[in-house]
Amino acid sequence: MTAGNRYLEDLVIGESWATDPVTITTEDIVGFGRRYDPQPMHTDPEAAGHGPFGGLIASGWQLTALAMRMSVKSRTFGGTPIVGAGADELRWLQPVRPGDALTLERTVERIDPPTRAGGRGTVYTRMTLRNQREEKVMTMLAIGKIAVRPAVPA
Repeated sequence: MTAGNRYLEDLVIGESWATDPVTITTEDIVGFGRRYDPQPMHTDPEAAGHGPFGGLIASGWQLTALAMRMSVKSRTFGGTPIVGAGADELRWLQPVRPGDALTLERTVERIDPPTRAGGRGTVYTRMTLRNQREEKVMTMLAIGKIAVRPAVPA
């Protein structure tokens, strides 16, 4: 998405980016579920059909990991490395089923300067994962540390 490096000074509150859609498959859901969230609703299509969601659904943790992958792949901060500092307000809002095409939107909500010289600033971005019907399926506030623009030698 972004070719060059972006630093704290380049970010603007309210700016947003969206990724290309990623379609989630039965194999994606079952594989993640078996490895990290081994509940029948995530690992066994037949058992899931008799469960509370009436079919196989993706783990919320899978959606969180997928959102991270989509964000990194889109290079919204260019080549500037971002250090994760946490996440707040994580919500899983709708079940995600095989065949759903998910798009991530990321919006800058707050920018804090570094607390010490040469340190990193803090950027708070709202991450919203939507399905192909534009329904929100997950939201969270991502907190990251980002470098300030390097000083140019005189």
